[in-house]
Amino acid sequence: GINAEYGKQWYQRRVREAVVSTQSTGAYATTGFQATNFGAAVTMVNDMLEARDEDYKGEQYPDLRPARGCTIFLGFTSNMISSGVRESIKFLVKENLVDVLVTTCGALEEDLMKCIAPHQIGDFELKGSVLRDKGWNRIGNLIVPNQTYISLESFIHPILEDMLTAQKDNGTIWSPSKMISLLGQRINHPDSVLYWAWKNNIPVFCPAITDGAIGDAMYFHSYKSPGLIMDLVQDIRLINRTATAAQKSGMLILGGGVIKHHIANANLMRNGADYTVYINTAQPFDGSDAGATPDEAVSWGKIRKDAKTPVKIYAEATLVFPLLVARTFAKKVFKADE
Repeated sequence: GINAEYGKQWYQRRVREAVVSTQSTGAYATTGFQATNFGAAVTMVNDMLEARDEDYKGEQYPDLRPARGCTIFLGFTSNMISSGVRESIKFLVKENLVDVLVTTCGALEEDLMKCIAPHQIGDFELKGSVLRDKGWNRIGNLIVPNQTYISLESFIHPILEDMLTAQKDNGTIWSPSKMISLLGQRINHPDSVLYWAWKNNIPVFCPAITDGAIGDAMYFHSYKSPGLIMDLVQDIRLINRTATAAQKSGMLILGGGVIKHHIANANLMRNGADYTVYINTAQPFDGSDAGATPDEAVSWGKIRKDAKTPVKIYAEATLVFPLLVARTFAKKVFKADE
């Protein structure tokens, strides 16, 4: 209708304005420090996109998403969906600009929850005991009421029941990515990242599917209707085969931990990624995966020895990622529209 068309025009205008407003970031490359790393990341992502437009010369497999010249893996921790970075991620998925998503359980549930009710801005210093009494949960300086989780559980339980029925009646064995695709289909909301991933056949992997409210819902449901099977092996085969089938591979990873390692480990199966951008604040001195530098990944074979010099931006992603999208993916989309 009129409102939907107005919303689309408003959104496109905002993204175009973002592209124009970031022209000055071209000087970042010669600024020094993390600004120079940002400039290198812009070049790296644009190289990924250029390679992605190349003809794919390998074999296409019917059970995999059709391969492009470069397969782009986008990983992000759940707080990216908690924040407004969700809009940037949704843009990439809606415009079909990435090929694989890897995230955590919190990102899945909060994407769905934001279709039910918005998060609210709070403050980093709000006292936990006071919030607890009010039924408000704090994520940094964001607030999520308990009621939204109750609404989420009401949404998920019938889906779990349908999944169990399909398992019993049709022999369906569910994997996390299959469940996530079903969640995207059922939410049927244009603000949802999962909806657009389902719509565009972009697989979403979540190896820690039980580590959050969705896992809580599965736990409670198992007492009412026990027996649901979640097969992780299907997904490790799928993400690894996607990597090995890739002509070239690009990793764009916001944050660390399981999402960072899951993508890097899949790329190990093809002797490493060709293009890499990390954005996180973690330091390497504690030996954590989050803090591990790209060169450490080279030692494992997760980034190719002959890859273009990988980039890590030491920065908080809500500051940096929307600018990176505007300087790369969005410029490509709106240049094509001109």
